[in-house]
Amino acid sequence: MALLNVASAIAIFLLASTYAFLSLLPTNTAKTSVSPLTLSLLFFNNLNIFIAMCEIVLGLNILTIQQDYKRLHAKYSPGNHEWSACVKFLTMPIPLSQLCSGKHTWSKMWSTYSLYDPSYQNQESFGFFIDFGNGLSTIPPSILMNLAMVLDTSTYTDSDSWSSTVLSPLFVGCVGLAMYWQVMYGTIIYVLSFMFNRRYEGKSTLEVSLFVGISNSLWFFFPIAGIYSCVCILRDGNMNVFQ
Repeated sequence: MALLNVASAIAIFLLASTYAFLSLLPTNTAKTSVSPLTLSLLFFNNLNIFIAMCEIVLGLNILTIQQDYKRLHAKYSPGNHEWSACVKFLTMPIPLSQLCSGKHTWSKMWSTYSLYDPSYQNQESFGFFIDFGNGLSTIPPSILMNLAMVLDTSTYTDSDSWSSTVLSPLFVGCVGLAMYWQVMYGTIIYVLSFMFNRRYEGKSTLEVSLFVGISNSLWFFFPIAGIYSCVCILRDGNMNVFQ
């Protein structure tokens, strides 16, 4: 009997990963408390790490996704019941033995989403490559930003050569700024492509808003906060924006 479903597994990952980074907060310093900006970016960065892993699954299992999409399309598209497929995926039980299986578990995220946007089961599309590229490139910067937010980098000295360089305001600010702009710009272009190609036709406004609009809007609004933070880091030469 499966103890988890897709939705609960995602929730547990977000809670556990956020707690793990918060546990690195030093005591008796200005960073002991957590600001709303820090907490919101920790949540987003961890969500981005999870989705990035799923985007790697997208690139590595595109043939499996194409096959599963054909099955789902034949079952749910007649009568416009795509929303039922989304609900079924989110409530799908996950045996512990398949919790980390990209092919058997997390590839279904993309075959299901492809019911709303078939470009995700097409390796020649922009949507496929922008997400696969984000998956390959944004995990290290997300971890870097998380560490910069919770560690007290002001205590590092020149003798801590590796830490003082990688977690320096200049390096963190530049890398974070590039990452947040990358994911926000990719989201803007993707949404414009979705609208321009009229992929919303045949779907209700509520469905498109929930499964396409709200989900993608997270990669627009949170990166704005991230870009603001990185600009402050570069301007001030420190991480005080997170205090």
